[in-house]
Amino acid sequence: MGVEMTSHTARALLLAPLLAAVCAPAAIASSHREAPFITKHPKTDATDFYMFRSYEPGRADYVTLIANYAPLQDAYGGPNYFQLDPDALYEIHIDNNGDAKEDLTFQFRFNNANKDAQLTVGGKKVSIPLVINGGAVADVNAAGANVRETYSVTAVRGDRRGGTRGAVTNASGGATTFDKPLDNIGNKAIPNYAAYANKHVYDVNIPGCAKPARMFVGQRKDPFAVNLGETFDLINIKAPAVEFAANAERAARDDLADKNVTTIALEVAASCLTASGGNDPVIGGWTTASLRQGRLLNPTPSATAGASKEGGAWTQVSRLGMPLVNEVVIGLKDKDRFNHSKPSGDAQFADYVTNPTLPALVEVLYGSAGAKAPTNFPRNDLVAAFLTGVKGLNQPAAVTPSEMLRLNTSIAPVAMGAQKRLGVIDGDNAGFPNGRRPGDDVVDIALRVVMGKLCTLNLGCAPADAPAGAIRFTDGAYLDDSAFTAAFPYLKTPLPGSPQQ
Repeated sequence: MGVEMTSHTARALLLAPLLAAVCAPAAIASSHREAPFITKHPKTDATDFYMFRSYEPGRADYVTLIANYAPLQDAYGGPNYFQLDPDALYEIHIDNNGDAKEDLTFQFRFNNANKDAQLTVGGKKVSIPLVINGGAVADVNAAGANVRETYSVTAVRGDRRGGTRGAVTNASGGATTFDKPLDNIGNKAIPNYAAYANKHVYDVNIPGCAKPARMFVGQRKDPFAVNLGETFDLINIKAPAVEFAANAERAARDDLADKNVTTIALEVAASCLTASGGNDPVIGGWTTASLRQGRLLNPTPSATAGASKEGGAWTQVSRLGMPLVNEVVIGLKDKDRFNHSKPSGDAQFADYVTNPTLPALVEVLYGSAGAKAPTNFPRNDLVAAFLTGVKGLNQPAAVTPSEMLRLNTSIAPVAMGAQKRLGVIDGDNAGFPNGRRPGDDVVDIALRVVMGKLCTLNLGCAPADAPAGAIRFTDGAYLDDSAFTAAFPYLKTPLPGSPQQ
């Protein structure tokens, strides 16, 4: 495996820094706080990206795109909760010809308005400190809401900055501004949050698409499952790997079980996403967030002058396609560089895929139990999984190696209840790494793939390339149907901030 252990002392010296720097994040949430710079800007931190054939009954001709942002939201996190950044640009990109460049981009911009509700106190009008003004919220832009968060969406064909632009419009009335619901403050403020949030699901028209799409932006329960705390503690999990027990996959706590996230969801006809002519059903997708290059802090903010002034060109600060790439593939020194990069420049990161460090570190941890890292260098199986798509499954007809989530839109969706959480490696070709559904347990899948699971399936390598012994790795946090729903936007109602009432 390329790592030589000469003594117990040498092994200990290796484990301490390497596990803290690389292995500890190995099974953390897909992209929560994954790079140093993005920790300073959590509103632009993309946590997960999903792309799958819609499995809601009657919607099989559509593809759902979900980009989640703003990680680790505590439901009680008021008084300002988790608005998206009006000074940021949130984007979902589609490459439909395999050239590692966007062909269609959906751009989301947000605006937060303070209604400045006031109470008369001692004869004076005084602004209240809360986002609600005392009345229960039930409708879009309800009178009881003291803030209104809205957004607009632009579809760009071609280059994200220089392509042809057109506004996404409400199919009912043609408006170009949409409301985002308040976060789930609690059951007294918003008595029926599910019904309230559903009023923010819009039928929309996308320029150049014959079929209307559906759209939702708002807080959801984070569907990702991961054993965070014990993982950070030098992978101190109760279900390590090779000596696999029947209950190992359920042996640990899901540390995101009490967290919400902010979702940007679009359901678009597959025919609108594939290349003109429909010769290749494979599309690639990823999400990014960008900030302005310049920021001037205002020493005396006021009602008319905000806390800062932004200006200059857009600069990308977050990037997410395939899950876990920036966590377990990209080296620590290049994590910010990756977040600022485009798929067309991914040749600079090739060594991280062809000669990965994670399998070697897993062997250091569990080698005594028979866990051996694959030695088929370059790792063409990981090149297929991360950079090209798997031939015969989701590889474009012509492909430039580049990191993104790839989906073969000709593979029929699998209904909720019949999906297999391990996706392709368990015989469910409608799941990860052919796109990604909310129910795909990408932590367990990724751990097994890096240890050679694709070789056993003749995907990118041969069975002889798979190391001897079992490769049924797991973090012990189980993902099942209870984490998502059977209809758009597929993610569950967010947890309320006051659950005891």
